[in-house]
Amino acid sequence: MLLPECLEDYVGEDSPVRAVDGFIDMLDLAGLGFQSSPASTGRPGYHPGLMLRIYLYGYLNQIQSSRRLERECGRNLELIWLTGRLKLDFKTIADFRKDNGPAIRKVCQQFVALCRDINLLDGSLVAIDGSRFKAVNAKAKNYTRGKLRQKLGEIDKAVERYLGELDRADEVFEQTGTVLPEARMERTLRKLEHLQKEAARYRSIEKRMDETGETQASLSDPDARSMATTPRMPRVVGYNVQTAVEAENHLIVAHEVTMRGYDRDALSMMAVAARDAMAADRVEAIADKGYYKSEEILACEEAGISVAVPKPQTSNARARGQFDKADFTYDAEADVYVCPAGEQLIYRFTGSQDGKAIRVYWSSNCADCVIKDKCTNSKQRRIRRWEHEDVLERVQQRLDKDPDQLAVRSMTVEHPYGTIKSWMGATHFKMRRLKNVATEMALHILAYNMTRVMKIIGVPALVAAMKA
Repeated sequence: MLLPECLEDYVGEDSPVRAVDGFIDMLDLAGLGFQSSPASTGRPGYHPGLMLRIYLYGYLNQIQSSRRLERECGRNLELIWLTGRLKLDFKTIADFRKDNGPAIRKVCQQFVALCRDINLLDGSLVAIDGSRFKAVNAKAKNYTRGKLRQKLGEIDKAVERYLGELDRADEVFEQTGTVLPEARMERTLRKLEHLQKEAARYRSIEKRMDETGETQASLSDPDARSMATTPRMPRVVGYNVQTAVEAENHLIVAHEVTMRGYDRDALSMMAVAARDAMAADRVEAIADKGYYKSEEILACEEAGISVAVPKPQTSNARARGQFDKADFTYDAEADVYVCPAGEQLIYRFTGSQDGKAIRVYWSSNCADCVIKDKCTNSKQRRIRRWEHEDVLERVQQRLDKDPDQLAVRSMTVEHPYGTIKSWMGATHFKMRRLKNVATEMALHILAYNMTRVMKIIGVPALVAAMKA
């Protein structure tokens, strides 16, 4: 390729590649933990800044494969400018991402800090959500104990069927002297041998699960887990990516890749991470009902974080057409509940449930109540109150006061997921194991945030802020 000596003419002042170059220049790469390994030939390794430039440019342009990045370094004018015409092989590019995961994840945090410094994170509201991303692991190569039992049961039935065929062949021979075709016998024996090998493989997987205590086994990516998405969508073998998105500029301020297929244990983790990333004195967090867990809400309250999380409708009484706990009014001053009939349920004793102190209330007048059938089928209606129930009541009061908060959540946090998944393509991740997937996700989120900032303030302003 014939190129002029000066490549500057090919890279405009508003080109995103200049933001990539300026951002890497402002980083203390050694302080972040980057290392450059010498090549096998003994020559010095490539500077980590060069490698990071290649990856950030690649993820900004939906080029995540190390082989594709190798090709682009030789033909893409912006990458040629960014790398100073150096040509790298795909193995070197791939090894950098694999060997510098923790440092790359810190780079993502550094860009959030830059956004904070240029006053793009001045809001106090964040939306929290989780989404399932596909791993490099087919559904057929993910096993639960139930699936293994089903497979072994199917094999047992098939083995029994083929053995029955062999027994019948023996009976025919004994009675008539007729021998079944040799090809048919060999085919049956081969199928039996194959089934025995499959059974041994499934039992070895089951044994490994027994030894590790895991409830699932994934053969391609051992850290991937089968997870539900929505009731109408099929399960995904992959990872649950948690994000906290600032509501004003829709920047992802915190994220975490987890192996848990549910969200209920992640609320305080993500809310605290968002508060720390924004360096805010006060933060409000919104999440959907999948995050509703009393201990997590309490942890947020104790951390000074106000949360709005709707409570799932799981009342058995409501399902039976009877009064729900919400139909009983609590009088904090008298420490009593007032039922729909106007009777007082007084405090009786404190018990324990799932490690939580629970206060129990009931009235002695239930037997004569005219609407008892709408309340309980038992001798009396008992109301249980957690010792920190007031925290949950404040959450409900905030939602009752401003129900539109939940719409803000969906408009804020769901769009980034859609954007990133469209960048990733059909197979979301390229690498295997949690630590490597977390590195990939950090690069995607860094690229997303940088794209958002360039749209908000423009490339020249961003580059100027980096140099300030």
